[in-house]
Amino acid sequence: MELFDYWQHTLQSFGVDLIASEQAFTSLVEAYSSCDRHYHTLKHIHHVLNAIETLQAHAKNLIAVQLAAWFHDVIYDTQAQDNEERSAEYAGAVLNSLNVPPTAIASVTRLILNTKHHQAAADDCDSQVLLDADLAILAANPIQYQEYARAIRREYAWVSEAEYIAGRKQVLERFLQRQRIYFTPLMFETAEQSARFNLQAEIQNLLDFQAKNMFILRQNTQADDT
Repeated sequence: MELFDYWQHTLQSFGVDLIASEQAFTSLVEAYSSCDRHYHTLKHIHHVLNAIETLQAHAKNLIAVQLAAWFHDVIYDTQAQDNEERSAEYAGAVLNSLNVPPTAIASVTRLILNTKHHQAAADDCDSQVLLDADLAILAANPIQYQEYARAIRREYAWVSEAEYIAGRKQVLERFLQRQRIYFTPLMFETAEQSARFNLQAEIQNLLDFQAKNMFILRQNTQADDT
């Protein structure tokens, strides 16, 4: 499997035991394959790793960025507020069991925590690479972006339509209000405008859907009155 080879290659420099490495990988696969995940799956991790490879020239500690990518969504509960903290703890425990040096673990956990608000300092190149890779989907072609948006909605199936539209719109607008969505020069130059177009299109789709629902509701109410 390509992802398993990726995993083994990333850990190679630490001289990790192969059996222990395989066990850790199996646990990751199980976590990312739970039935309530529709976007935050192994497919997402694969895409993030591929994007990191494209952006690797901007990274200072490429292995730490790659390991952080593997673990950054390992805990993903749409009803919780501490997913990043718990994912960082999970990463620390697993990497410690694999005898990865504490300094490397500290770098990985710090990177994971920075995905909480998707903000990176100007001199934090590694966080910039990880965050840009994580948000690369925002600049996908319109069809892929719509698939992503539908998958996110399915992960929040427990949220009412009205609440989801309000919350999702707020998240999208927050990204649009940023001076730049992407931090690395490469992503800013090649993906910024596509991402902004997709975000604006999704907001419009949400508003159109909301208006349609309100129209249907009014029609039904009028029909009940007559």
